Amino acid sequence: MPPTTQHLSTELLTAEALESAAPALAGLLLDAVRAGASVGFPADLTDGAATAWWRARAAAVADGGLLVWTAGPADAPLGTVSLALERYPNGAHRAEIGKLLVHSTARRRGLGRTLLALAERAAAERGRTLLLLDTETGSDAERLYRSSGWTALGAVPDYASDPAGTLRPSTFFYKHLDAATASIETATATTAATRPLG
Repeated sequence: MPPTTQHLSTELLTAEALESAAPALAGLLLDAVRAGASVGFPADLTDGAATAWWRARAAAVADGGLLVWTAGPADAPLGTVSLALERYPNGAHRAEIGKLLVHSTARRRGLGRTLLALAERAAAERGRTLLLLDTETGSDAERLYRSSGWTALGAVPDYASDPAGTLRPSTFFYKHLDAATASIETATATTAATRPLG
C-alpha cells in the first residue's frame, strides 16, 4: 500500500538527479501508457526507451530551460510534473506544463492537483505570467485542469494518437498567473526540500 499523499514529499531534480531517477520515472511513464493515457508514446514503449527519454531531458534541466519534480520516494516516485520555460525573448513571460503523471495506485487522492499547483507557483516565482498545456479531450486530466481554473482554448480533432494508435482530439488550455502571488512555500519545494503534500 503506497503512502498517503499527505506523507509524500516533493523534489526539484538537478540534471544529475534526473539521470539517476530516469529508471524510476520510466516506471511512471510506462504505467500511464499501459493505462491508455495519451502522453506521447505507443503501447509498445519499452522500459529502456522510457528511461532514455527521461535521461534525454537532463540537458534541458542543466541549462535551466526545464524543471522536473518528483513526489514520493526517490526510487519509486508516485508522481511527477515538468515545467518548460520559454527561451525566446518575446516569450519570456510564459511556460508550459508537461508530463503531469500520477501512478495508477496513487490516483484520486489529490496528488495531481498538488503537483499542478506546485508547478504553477514555481512559474509565478520565476516571473512567468502565462501557462499553457494540452491534454486528451475527455480525459481525467482535462477534468483536473478545468477544475483548477484553466481556460480551454478549444479542441483540435485527431491531434495525437493514443497508445493503441487511434487518433484522438486534444484540448488546449491556458492560465494567467499573478507573479506577485508566488509563495515562500514554492521556494521550499524548489530547493529539493521535503514539503508535505495534501
